[in-house]
Amino acid sequence: MKRIVTAVFCLFLIWSVTGLRAQNIQLHYDFGRSLYDKDLKERPLLTSTVEKFQPDKWGSTYFFIDMDYTSDGVASAYWEISRELKFWKAPFSAHVEYDGGVLKNAPLKNAWLIGPTYTYNNASFSRGFSLTAMYKYIQKHPSPNNFQLTGTWYMNLKDNLLTFSGFADWWREETAYGKTIFLSEPQFWVNLNKVKGINDKFNLSVGTEVELSNNFGGRDGFYVIPTLALKWTLN
Repeated sequence: MKRIVTAVFCLFLIWSVTGLRAQNIQLHYDFGRSLYDKDLKERPLLTSTVEKFQPDKWGSTYFFIDMDYTSDGVASAYWEISRELKFWKAPFSAHVEYDGGVLKNAPLKNAWLIGPTYTYNNASFSRGFSLTAMYKYIQKHPSPNNFQLTGTWYMNLKDNLLTFSGFADWWREETAYGKTIFLSEPQFWVNLNKVKGINDKFNLSVGTEVELSNNFGGRDGFYVIPTLALKWTLN
């Protein structure tokens, strides 16, 4: 319980700092330790995410910041920031991205990515997807020159009561367990402000995220790790 209270406090501290600049804030309770008690016995139970997507007339900016919490404090942090550049009407844009962070007091290697993106949204913007093919440079890696393919999607269902969204990454990076890594994190949300009788400004969602990975995070093989999550969307 103490860890949950601490993480909730940190979550609202992040909110107070970022204010309306963040699109949503999430808190996830991770079941990895329960499902893989031998392999993931030290995996943090709680993760917060601050996420923002901001379109403009020159494209869009997206970033998220993940922080993992233990009883001793923040165990790791990771962030991605990307920019879609678009000065034309075609569904293609130029994508630039930076990934980095720290894991167990050790920095993760800087990664720089660039490539084209194809984006589709339906007329009502209730669903859409994007596909990006990138050159990926991992700074100070023994094999720094790599590639990454990324897909993202979102679907709003039942008059926005339900949201299904997520991403899938597949990239080349030589590790002890292979030369490619796969990671996908689909999310499913129930948006409570769309429930009859609940104020439409009560922007709380409950749901789950499922981490699907292969050879990711220093692990050998395929893992399926669900979470139980809360999300507050900022207007």
